[in-house]
Amino acid sequence: MCKVYGYARISTAKQSIERQQRNITSAYPDAVILTEVYTGTKAEGRKEFEKLQRIVKTGDTIVFDSVSRMSRNATEGFELYQDFFNRGVELVFIKEPQINTATYKQATERQIGGISTGDEMADELVEGITAAVNKYMMRLAQRQIQLAFDQAEKEVQDLHQRTKEGIETARLNGKQIGQREGSKLNVKKAAPAKEIILKHSKDFNGTLNDAEVMKLTGLARNTFYKYKRELKEIQY
Repeated sequence: MCKVYGYARISTAKQSIERQQRNITSAYPDAVILTEVYTGTKAEGRKEFEKLQRIVKTGDTIVFDSVSRMSRNATEGFELYQDFFNRGVELVFIKEPQINTATYKQATERQIGGISTGDEMADELVEGITAAVNKYMMRLAQRQIQLAFDQAEKEVQDLHQRTKEGIETARLNGKQIGQREGSKLNVKKAAPAKEIILKHSKDFNGTLNDAEVMKLTGLARNTFYKYKRELKEIQY
């Protein structure tokens, strides 16, 4: 028997996963929902998503609130999409229905062929035209899917840029960004450390956990968490 799964994930503590769950269950009341908290842009390391990849079977359906919940890395997202499609798994994106696998499947099934005129030269011409049309339709469908994942990745990049601008604005307005005067780490050292946290921490759509980012920055535990709080205050 085919099953319907829902997948919801959030990236920071201030986000609510309930909205995604509500949207999924509104469309698919019987969906078995798997949830993930504090994840990065990539699928690697997401235990629930990896579990879903293992248990899902041909004919099953996976429902996402949006394409960004599947992946915010364009290259990886398209590869995941193709993998599920080739395995016969239906994908549903509530906010981007134009790239549901059902839509993509229609493009593949709409292939033109089998036209015969009885004239060898004419048949060769028709065959060439239909092959070109089929190729165009497939590429058009693939492009729509790729664009959706590209947009999801761009949203992450824009978020990081807005946060950086927020830090600079706060600094220009006299807000304390780094540690106060007299501390070992001054503002000049704090800014690069915060850039590393923004880029790599799972709390900001990176791929590293706190211990890994602390090691990367060389920050003490208290300083690291202080910087994370400051970044979240500016971001939200």
